[in-house]
Parts: sequence; C-alpha cells; structure tokens
Amino acid sequence: MASFSLSISLNPNHSINDTVFFHRRHFLRRVATVSRLSGRKFLKQNLSSTKPENNRRKKLAAVRMSSDSHSYDVVVVGAGIIGLTIARQLLNGSDLSVAVVDAAVPCSGATGAGQGYIWMVHKVPGSEKWELAMRSRELWEKFAEDVKYKGMDPQEVLGWKKTGSLLVGKTSQEMAALKGKVEQLSKAGLKAELLSGTNLQEVEPALVIGEEGGAAFLPDDYQLDARRSVAYIEKENRRYATEGRYGEYYNQALTGFLRSDNGKVEAVKTSKSLLYSKKAVVIATGCWTGSLMQELIRDLDIEFDVPVKPRKGHLLVIENFSSLKLNHGLMEAGYVGHQDATLRPGAEPSSISMTATMDTSGNLVLGSSRQFVGFNTEISEHIINQIWERAGEFFPSLRQFSLTDLEKTRHVRVGLRPFMPGGKPMIGLVPGLSNVFVAAGHEGEGLSLALGTAEMVADMVLGNPPKVDSAPYALHTHCSR
Repeated sequence: MASFSLSISLNPNHSINDTVFFHRRHFLRRVATVSRLSGRKFLKQNLSSTKPENNRRKKLAAVRMSSDSHSYDVVVVGAGIIGLTIARQLLNGSDLSVAVVDAAVPCSGATGAGQGYIWMVHKVPGSEKWELAMRSRELWEKFAEDVKYKGMDPQEVLGWKKTGSLLVGKTSQEMAALKGKVEQLSKAGLKAELLSGTNLQEVEPALVIGEEGGAAFLPDDYQLDARRSVAYIEKENRRYATEGRYGEYYNQALTGFLRSDNGKVEAVKTSKSLLYSKKAVVIATGCWTGSLMQELIRDLDIEFDVPVKPRKGHLLVIENFSSLKLNHGLMEAGYVGHQDATLRPGAEPSSISMTATMDTSGNLVLGSSRQFVGFNTEISEHIINQIWERAGEFFPSLRQFSLTDLEKTRHVRVGLRPFMPGGKPMIGLVPGLSNVFVAAGHEGEGLSLALGTAEMVADMVLGNPPKVDSAPYALHTHCSR
C-alpha cells in the first residue's frame, strides 16, 4: 500500500478557526468499525510476517488506528462552487455519504471573487462547451424554481435575478460581429436581439457608445450572488449530516493519498484527518489542481499533466452606488478576446475589459482584469485605476468621481481563475487511478458551468448515462505502470 504526504495551503493567512462538521454519533460508530475492528484484523494477520506487502498492511493498519479517521462513500476535495455543487448533486441524487475537504473555507478562492453572472451572450453556439453551458443554465433555473417552491425568494436566498445581458460594441467591425452573434444565438434557440446605439440608449441611458455602436441583447440571462448561493448550498448539504451522510473538513490541507496496489485510492489524508473513501475521490481545487495533482502522483508511476494555471483577476465594488443606474449586466465585445487569450511567451502581462453589473444589494461591480502572475493575490492599485478608467469610457458619468472620493465605499475582490489552455475544463477519471476524478479549469465560468459539471461528475461516479457528452472534457495522459 503506497502512501506519501503533501502539505499545501490555499490561504495560509486565513484567520477563521478550523471547521469540522459532521454528525457526531454516526461517525463515532463508523470510526470504531474502521479504526478498531479493521485495524486489529490487519494487525493480527500480519504480526508474524515480514514480507513487504505485509509491512505495507501494517502501516495501513497503524493509520487506521488513528482516532480522527472517518469513512465516506465519496470525498470531494475543494469547497468552491464546483466542489460544493458536486457534493450537493451526490447527496440529492443518491444515498451515498459525502465529505467535503478544503485547505481554507468556501469563497476563499475564485468563487468568492467572481461577478456572479449566468450569461450566454458571450458564449458560442455549437462549441464544445455549449451543451454543458446550456444544461447548467437549465439546472440553475430549476434550482431557483425549487427555492421558490419551498416558499423562499430566490433573489434573497441566491441573489438570483433575471437581469438580461448586453454584449456591447463601439465600432462598425464589432457591430458586424455582434450581428453574427445574435443570429447564432437565435438559431440555437435563445431569445436574442441586436440593438442599435439609439435602442441601446433607451434600455441603458447611462451607457454612451457612439453612433456606430450597439449591442447583442439576451433578455433572459441571469446573475446571482456567489456567497449567498454557496451559503444556501452548504445549508442544504448539512441537512444530510443528521443522516450520517455528510461532513465538512475545512481549514485542512490535503496531504496525500492512501492507495492500494490495484490503483484504487482508499483514503485521503488531510493535515488533521484520515478520510476513507469507499467509492470515489473528486479533486475540484481550481487553479491549485495542477500543482496538487503533480504532488499526489509523484511516486505513483503515473505521467499525468493538469495544465491549470492561476489567472489573477480584480473586480472593483462600489457599495450602495446610486449615482449610476444599470438595468442589465454588461460586458464589452473585447471581453471575449481577452477571455480566450492563451498563455504564451510575450503575451500581454495584463488585459482589462469592461464588465458592469448592479448586484441585488445595490452595489456597482466593475471589472475585469486578467493577469498571469502566478499565485500572487495582492491588490494592484494600477489595475484598479485601469478598470475605473475603462468603465468611464462607457459610462461618462463616472468620470465626475475619483477613486479617492469613493475610498470609504469601495472594496476590491481578487481571485485566481483556473485557466486552461484551449478554454475547456478537465472533467473525468484520472488515468491510472481507478476511482479519482478531476473537475477543474473552468476559468471565469465556474458559476455558470457548476451545476452541469456537478451532474456530469455525479453521473460518472454513479455509473449513470450522461446527460451531456463528457468526451470534450476527458483527461488526456500517458500512464506507465
């Protein structure tokens, strides 16, 4: 039984106390079964033997004697929107027990730093991600309806709001591209309109784009509040703790696998716990997935690359900003090109594109930036000034304010998007490991693709027929055993 350790922290400066959430009575009973009975059985069988395989069993037995070990069907590593929705899907759609592990707490990474839009206006019908995006949108709509059916307000609980989205162009070339975009979206079954500059000013009076400009408009697009949504998903997941089916292990860095000779990962080791997994392990750790997986498989004779890179982003939030009214979510046409930019030598160190929304609390949220600067999460005042200046090119009324004037009401969100070359997330089974799945690399689309991704992973774990073709997201690798 091969095992090794790794210490990794998503946020070493996090000040929140350690969190372990599970139903005490159930897991004490299950721990006794695993750590005492199974441990004694292994020890009794191997005390008289010095064979290498028996030595490995002795080590496993010793680990199983740990007082802080627990057993689940599935262990999900990563408590961002991807990991939490995967746990939710498994809890709601099966009778499996699930643990969620994270080196920090939910919303410490990209999820908590996002803008919260569920928009289709900038997506490409017929592309490999289109089917997953449409399925995710459908599931988000159902999620909001379920909240409403339970007697709650989706806007209050999830920050859910049908804002519609506008992809805005200023030049004749951009308008030609937007015309083609509207035709594509309409053929794909979405309600889409091309708005001229005059029509656009009627729906967004504060927006000024010139005579040649206009926008592609999807009136049925949505936005939500990531933090509210995550809090609600956590609350819903925790209902299953009373049945002994759910546990949270926050502020616990993943430190390694316990793996059998047949390639199955039997347990996940954290900095404080040993979590046995009877069925599957899912790695959904965003931009940390690449470096984490390399450490986890270092001694396993598996050649496998997860080329996820951190792509830093800033958002500027002006609280309770009443001097600008937005009726929809907006992004400039150039956003698409910036989003699809590849990581290459000589590439621009940063890019800025205008995005603007008003959240359900009346806060103005402006973005966005993209930088390849490793895992650096320090706020750059230079980038913030660029975001403000870019927004002023579309909303001239903002120019009467300086960021110094807004010092007391503004704050900045900084997150690391999990960038993938080619623009597609990796979702699937890790070759060479018979029960380990990866779901990572969603970059700026984690929220919008989360529910479809969760359904896809759950179907893989449960052996259900897929609702969406998973082939485009399969993990490619070369394995040697």
